Amino acid sequence: MGKRKSRAKPATRKRMDKLDTVFSCPFCNHGSSVECRIDMKNLIGEATCGICQESFSTTVTALTEPIDIYSEWIDECERVNTYEEDGAE
Repeated sequence: MGKRKSRAKPATRKRMDKLDTVFSCPFCNHGSSVECRIDMKNLIGEATCGICQESFSTTVTALTEPIDIYSEWIDECERVNTYEEDGAE
């Protein structure tokens, strides 16, 4: 008599850590006051500060996460600041 084959256990999936959806504001520096929302129906992503009411909107894709919207906002702030510094001289 032969030995019965044992079933292979399914591979366990590694859990991905959830990314933040609340960030600190680049204008008022208040921690965890910026909330990012994604409207997939209109393909718009918006980051808004609940303290100073500053906001930023950008277009999104199916792969966009809230951290992407916040990063684009920070990049845009840096771009504007470097443009003002270069233009003032």
